[in-house]
Amino acid sequence: MSIYPPPLDAAQGNAILPFTLDVPQAALDDLAARLARIRWPDRETVDDWSQGVPLARMRVLVDHWRGAYDWRRCEAAVNGWPNYRTAIDGLGIHFLHIRSPHPDAMPMILSHGWPGTFLEFLEVIGPLTDPTRHGGRAEDAFHIVIPSLPGYGLSDKPIATGWTVERIARAWGTLMQRLGYDRYVAQGGDWGSAITRAMAVQRVPGLVGIHLNMVVCFPPPDEDFTDAEAQEARDVAEAHKQTGLGYSTQQSTRPQTLGYALADSPVGQAAWIYEKFQAWTDHDGDPEQALDRDAMLDTIMLYWLTDSAASSARLYWESFRSAFGNAPIDLPVACSIFPAEMRRPPRRWAERVFSDIIYWNRAARGGHFAAFEQPATFVEEVRAGLRSLR
Repeated sequence: MSIYPPPLDAAQGNAILPFTLDVPQAALDDLAARLARIRWPDRETVDDWSQGVPLARMRVLVDHWRGAYDWRRCEAAVNGWPNYRTAIDGLGIHFLHIRSPHPDAMPMILSHGWPGTFLEFLEVIGPLTDPTRHGGRAEDAFHIVIPSLPGYGLSDKPIATGWTVERIARAWGTLMQRLGYDRYVAQGGDWGSAITRAMAVQRVPGLVGIHLNMVVCFPPPDEDFTDAEAQEARDVAEAHKQTGLGYSTQQSTRPQTLGYALADSPVGQAAWIYEKFQAWTDHDGDPEQALDRDAMLDTIMLYWLTDSAASSARLYWESFRSAFGNAPIDLPVACSIFPAEMRRPPRRWAERVFSDIIYWNRAARGGHFAAFEQPATFVEEVRAGLRSLR
């Protein structure tokens, strides 16, 4: 049973409508019934995560899901911030919009990726919008907009092909214009990084600079990989290529086939995402060192409750082979490299694509889900990275 929001009425035009997340109890009861009749696979034949999520770890996560997890807690946290939906290019787009109490705040749109959601930004909303209450300065304040990608969670699912990274970038430009922002910055990681870069390539109206926490750049043809940074970048990329691309190959070639399994099995959906939380976060072997169980289950629940497995995977089918190219960007670019990220290029590789790098820093801790894992560090990186654009 899905809680997928009903499509917006075309007659509503460009209206921005308040939205409240209120999952029917029947959807939660359906989930409980499915979790009560799990058919488990047999145990892996290794003693690590190399074959996927270990059976014992999955059982622990599901036991917590069934016994201690409370979706209504997450729902209340979401509804504690202003939620909206508006129609853009034929789709209803969900977003959070939080204006800073500081009138001179810089507007910023933040974009998530897969298997992320807007939830990964909840802990950074307060410090970004109201820094004086969180150890910052008034001049560090942002007005922030956090949309859900098309096909992800509370935004509409495209019913035809064509919703590429570039189209989403144009939609985000429309959203910021509709909200009245004529000068703003954009931030993103994962697909959010690709969307943010596409906004810069297109020079969407009002965009003055971007911040990335996943920086995909490629070595020059004559790279000799003699320095430590280049060696690290090569080794990390090669390891991901060898053992980490199974999910993206499936999602970029046969997302619909995958969807049947994940739409029907909550444990299947959970394992598909839990594996990435383990592989892409910064920890010493236990993903719960980076994210607690409830935080991981909040994300899993949003995918499950909205039946977003296939619709989110289709973004890979649409854009995976073209999203992270070498299109030059001459707008100001700030880059934060986190130590457990799947791409960690040297600055000189990025300079081949970004002609105006205004900030480059390597954070001490954190991985692919930077705002989710290390919210305080993420906030400081965004503040420092974009400070010169105020």
